[in-house]
Amino acid sequence: MPSSLLSVILGDDPPPRLDKALARDVPDDAHLSRSRIARLIGEGRVSSGGIVLDNPKARVAAGDVILIAVPDEAPSHLEPEAMDLRIVFEDDDLAVVDKPAGLVVHPAPGTPSGTLVNGLMHHFGDSLSGVGGMRRPGIVHRIDKDTSGLLVVAKTDRAHHGLAGQFADHTSERRYLAVCHGIPDAADPRLMGTPGISAEPGGILRIATGLARHKTDRQRQAVIFHGGRHAVTRVAVERPLGPSAALISCRLETGRTHQIRVHMRHAGHALIGDPVYGGQRKISPHVAGAAEARSFPRQALHAETLGFVHPASGEKLRFVSALPDDLEALVSALSG
Repeated sequence: MPSSLLSVILGDDPPPRLDKALARDVPDDAHLSRSRIARLIGEGRVSSGGIVLDNPKARVAAGDVILIAVPDEAPSHLEPEAMDLRIVFEDDDLAVVDKPAGLVVHPAPGTPSGTLVNGLMHHFGDSLSGVGGMRRPGIVHRIDKDTSGLLVVAKTDRAHHGLAGQFADHTSERRYLAVCHGIPDAADPRLMGTPGISAEPGGILRIATGLARHKTDRQRQAVIFHGGRHAVTRVAVERPLGPSAALISCRLETGRTHQIRVHMRHAGHALIGDPVYGGQRKISPHVAGAAEARSFPRQALHAETLGFVHPASGEKLRFVSALPDDLEALVSALSG
C-alpha cells in the first residue's frame, strides 16, 4: 500500500518506550492516535537508522530520529446503507449519535452490514476523511448492540486523535442509567465485603477490578484481581423501584468491554434483562412489574450522558439522552 514518510525527532526526556515517546512527540497535525501508533509499530512501519522497530517497548532516547511510514488513505470495503439515525450533533469533525437498542455499532464477521457505521457512511456521504487510514467514520468508543444511548464518532483524523486521547486519559464524561436486581446499599455488609468494592461519600459505590476474557467463554468478560485491564465504575442509586429493583446511575472512569454489566454482576446486582451476566436471578412474580422485568428483552442499560472537549474548537460539549420508551415502561411498571 502506498505510504507517506513522517519523520519524528524525539524531544528532551522522552518516555523510555517507543510507543509512549511517539505518542508524546508525533506532531498534532499528523493526527495519529495512540492506538494507531501502536498498530503502525506492530505492522513494521516504524524504523530508526534503517532498523525496523516493531517492539512498542523498544528503548529510545532524546534526539532519536524515528521514521513512520503512514499508509495513504484507502477506500473502505464497507458499503453505505440508508437508515434512520438520530444525529443529535454534527459538524465537520465529528457527530454525536443517539443509538437505539438492537443496532450493532461496527461490522464484524457475524454482522457484516446493517450497522451504525454503514448508516453513518450513507449519512456523511463525501464529507468523510481518512480515519485510521480508511474512509469511514472513526469509532472512538462503542456501546453494546442491546445498549441504547449516546456515542461520538469522528469524521476526521484530527477529531479521532483528539477524542481518543480524552477517552484514554479518562477526561471524557460518561454516565449510564440502568435497572438492576435488588437495591445496592453501601451499608450492606455483604456488598462491603466483596473484593474490589468500597464506599465513597454520598452513598457512591466504587467498583475497581481487573477485567479479562472469561477462561471458558470467550464472549464474556470476567473479574480478576491479578492482571487484566484496570476498570473502575462508580454506582449511585437514583431511586428504588419497589422492593426488588433499583434505577442506578453508573459513571465510567474507564471504558472496558461489558464493564458495567460484569461489575454489577460482581456486586450481586446484575442488570435486569442481561442475557449474559444476569444469571438465574428473577424478580418474585408477586412484585409489581415482575412480568415486565422477566420478559424485558435486553440488558436494561442506557448511555445517558456524554461530555468531552471538541478536539478542534476546544469547546466543552455535553449531551443528554432521555430514557427510551422501553426502559421508561420498565421503570414505571416496577414502581407500581
